[in-house]
Amino acid sequence: MSGDLEIRTTSELQYGPQGQRHREGPFTPSQLARLDEALTLSSRETGLHFSVYVGELRPPARAHAEALFERLTDDSVLIAVAPGQRTLQIVTGPVSAKRLPNRACALAALAMRASFANGDLVGGIATGLRMLADAAGSR
Repeated sequence: MSGDLEIRTTSELQYGPQGQRHREGPFTPSQLARLDEALTLSSRETGLHFSVYVGELRPPARAHAEALFERLTDDSVLIAVAPGQRTLQIVTGPVSAKRLPNRACALAALAMRASFANGDLVGGIATGLRMLADAAGSR
């Protein structure tokens, strides 16, 4: 996989698959495949390294997201989503920030939040990845 998907399961997860929870986490295999495809396509298309974190973010959420980002490279983009806390953070590195201005990240976040509000966590993340990849352009 070109991108990374990290999931932290909490009892407060409000969005995700409907119905029975799976032992592996809050997503069904088809949802995980959809996220994997979105990550792979975004990373391949742009040459940037996209990563997604779904789980609790310790307060302050931005600082926690930035701490998670420290494990990544300068050409990375991290989408950190804490559904139970209704928090979304997009963190870019020095290289990726040159291709993804704050305005592009804000627009992607707005679209993601709209999907999240409708209960579509996977669709929101996939939409955000697509919008960020489109804004970053190809290599």
